[in-house]
Amino acid sequence: QVQLVESGGGLVQAGGSLRLSCTASGRTLSNHHMAWFRQAPGKEREFVSAIHWRTSRTHYAQFVEGRFTIIRDNAKNTVYLQMNSLKPEDTAVYYCAASSLNLSDRTAAYDYWGQGTQVAVSS
Repeated sequence: QVQLVESGGGLVQAGGSLRLSCTASGRTLSNHHMAWFRQAPGKEREFVSAIHWRTSRTHYAQFVEGRFTIIRDNAKNTVYLQMNSLKPEDTAVYYCAASSLNLSDRTAAYDYWGQGTQVAVSS
């Protein structure tokens, strides 16, 4: 069984930056695709970014607009989401997820989920 633990969330002013981390325990994630999703109050969970387990090819939601970067460190069993130029509409709980099969923007493709870390961006 895999446990994913996110950290790095917090309160930041618009235009600021945060770096989220997701560390896995229980087994290696070096052969899993990793992704970040987010969920704002009253909204459905939405895809933010994903990274391929072997090629490290990345995929981003359109709203990211070059502001976020996803990075994986297989030696540390950790994936990061560097978020710059944050906007109030980025406020949400951010979730880390792992998939053993598909690099996807759909929640159903992911086998393991973390508990989430809160990001709040003030205007």
